[in-house]
Amino acid sequence: MPAKRPASSAAPKLLSGGNPQIAKGEGDAPVQAYIAAMPDWKRAVGERLDALIEQAVPGVHKAVKWNSPMYGVAAGEGWFLSFHCFARYIKVAFFRGALLQPVPPEPSKSADTRYLHILEGEPLDEARFLDWVRQASQLPGERM
Repeated sequence: MPAKRPASSAAPKLLSGGNPQIAKGEGDAPVQAYIAAMPDWKRAVGERLDALIEQAVPGVHKAVKWNSPMYGVAAGEGWFLSFHCFARYIKVAFFRGALLQPVPPEPSKSADTRYLHILEGEPLDEARFLDWVRQASQLPGERM
């Protein structure tokens, strides 16, 4: 009988819309595992988002919760941003996005949260994204 592979070497399951199912965890490693499991064009975008967030907020605190990378200023201070894969786009959530200038374009059921949708082949305005990340990191974090 062939030996079973350890569970840790198995590829993450892709949930609805291609969102990777990654065990929740604190730190950079689970976030990198999530990004590595992002399908197709979304992986390169995830890598770029992560790099831009690190550029805007040196020493940013990272975790994976609810199958999404989360970013905060420091452990226990709440979260200012996350992203999540959907079938046709990546949804970036700014948890206090209604306070950003200019306000990110996509509304939410939550009055505070605003979204940025990144679609395949559409360029990311990196300067605006960096500005939003810097602004968001200065606001009180969302406790989850």
